[in-house]
Amino acid sequence: MSSATSDPSAPDAASAAPGAFRSVPRTGVIYVTTEARRRGFDGNDPTWCNLGQGQPETGDLPGAPSRVGVLEIDPADQEYAPVPGIWELREAVAAMYNRLYRRGLPSQYTAENVCISGGGRTALTRAAASLGRINLGHFLPDYTAYEELLDIFRAFTAIPILLEPERGYAFSPDDLRREVLGRGLGALLLSNPCNPSGKLVRGDELRRWVEVSREMDCTLLLDEFYSHYIWVDTPGELPVESAARYVEDVDRDPVVIVDGLTKNWRYPGWRVAWTVGPKSVIDAVSSAGSFLDGGGSRALQRAALPLLEDEHVVAETMAVAQTFRRKRDRLMARLQDIGVRCDLIPEGTFYIWGRLDALPEPLSDGLGLFRAALERKVITVPGMFFDVNPGKRRNLEHSRFRSYTRFSFGPAIESLELACDRLAEIVSEHRG
Repeated sequence: MSSATSDPSAPDAASAAPGAFRSVPRTGVIYVTTEARRRGFDGNDPTWCNLGQGQPETGDLPGAPSRVGVLEIDPADQEYAPVPGIWELREAVAAMYNRLYRRGLPSQYTAENVCISGGGRTALTRAAASLGRINLGHFLPDYTAYEELLDIFRAFTAIPILLEPERGYAFSPDDLRREVLGRGLGALLLSNPCNPSGKLVRGDELRRWVEVSREMDCTLLLDEFYSHYIWVDTPGELPVESAARYVEDVDRDPVVIVDGLTKNWRYPGWRVAWTVGPKSVIDAVSSAGSFLDGGGSRALQRAALPLLEDEHVVAETMAVAQTFRRKRDRLMARLQDIGVRCDLIPEGTFYIWGRLDALPEPLSDGLGLFRAALERKVITVPGMFFDVNPGKRRNLEHSRFRSYTRFSFGPAIESLELACDRLAEIVSEHRG
């Protein structure tokens, strides 16, 4: 297989591990960032434009609460935190979910329905380690880091479910029912809104998903890290969405939610995340954490408490909505002018899932565009990385997403404009 079609995420032969260790591939964002660093990339260098980044800009936004710049650590918080997290933060997370999504409902989340972990990947790893011998469905395309997560734990079998670009990556409750019955799914893992496509399951449709999961006893394992980046109109409501809104019994419905400070609060470096679900699930993922990671930072969990207060959540969410919607619209317009097309206008996240097939070769291939853009200090993520392929059971050369790229509007608007200027130059040069 040629270098154009081989797996770029595989470790270099020159850095092969000793025989006792397997080769561990890099996730998409790690791969592109590593390649960029080899060419001098520095996140603090304004001449670089990182449209591959998986984090939002972390500075001040108009209307947002002041950013936390200094942490004062109580001597008691130098100690280990409990593996499920400090009780006060677990209570605060439960109260926030009840406030945002469960007002007036008889079944309410409590601290026992929450487990804190040191980041989203840790939360997902705990959940994966707690699954039994089931068929676990996952969508194509979806978050790149799911690939190794779905391969490393051998208790469950990962079952891919293809979403069709022609349908705007839609997947109805009837589709869910059919997949659960036909493939014997015990659980379904997905990001909602979806990274990378921006597809959002919301409102009555999401309510029906929860009903199907309850009826069929198929657990929904929902990555809701972008649940405050919602671009559909929600008149008179905070622009957020969660399956927690449609749960009937918090201790019986098979709905498990993972979220944290990384995206929705714009504190990716804090590595504070949570899992919300039935008490029995929280007990299981807490037990898994006791041997997987040992728990997160007590000091940062303590510092997170004010960030979950109602006034802060509302102000931060509204500021994100105003700033990032403008960035989405601007990046969409610039990319369309360049010749990038979209199957779906993003309904959530801060990504645009772009089709490159109208661009000249080699830019019509995600890897080709990535390599050309990197020479101009622009970073993108080739679409093939989102063709989640645990165990490498499918041939990468035939990935449905080779002609796609994920563009992030996480960076500041100035960086987006500079990146698009450079991409336009590259495309113009290749058109001759």
